[in-house]
Amino acid sequence: MPHMASLATSDLQPEELDRLAGAIRDVNDFPKPGIVFKDITPVLSDPGLFDLAMRALNATFAHEKVDKIIGIDARGFIFAAVMADRRRTGFIPVRKIGKLPWQTHMEAYELEYGEARIEIHKDAILPGERVLLVDDLLATGGTAAAALNLVSAFEGRLVGAAFLIELAFLNGRQRLGSHLDIRSVLTY
Repeated sequence: MPHMASLATSDLQPEELDRLAGAIRDVNDFPKPGIVFKDITPVLSDPGLFDLAMRALNATFAHEKVDKIIGIDARGFIFAAVMADRRRTGFIPVRKIGKLPWQTHMEAYELEYGEARIEIHKDAILPGERVLLVDDLLATGGTAAAALNLVSAFEGRLVGAAFLIELAFLNGRQRLGSHLDIRSVLTY
């Protein structure tokens, strides 16, 4: 059972957080043997649960001024785009290499089985803009760290990072650094 976010970072009641956590299913041995995948599709397919998830994520940094919200390919797009719309701010996609149509800046990072690369448009973030990273899951932190490096490359000011789920036993928070304000709705 997950540790729930404190009510200071969520406008949901404990029973609503329980309902949200109960909808996230474990899929054993996906995408490879030994992995327990946290499947959020039941949350996405239920409008009430999706609203609960968005309310909880929106509450994480509700009192912070944000100019842009970045979402990581692909599930991060869902949450970040909706949050940007609700906050009336810009949404910036961080994509896998070769998926953006204009000039990009690329960041490579290590995976447990090799290397991956993500990119962002060169004009996505202006110096000094306040940027929030939003994603569905914080695991080892490799992809999130690479995305945060892209923000720093453009001299954006990192407000923090918000995740629907954090797998604390994988220590992704440490990889992102103690200087970053990280807030997760559900922590396993």
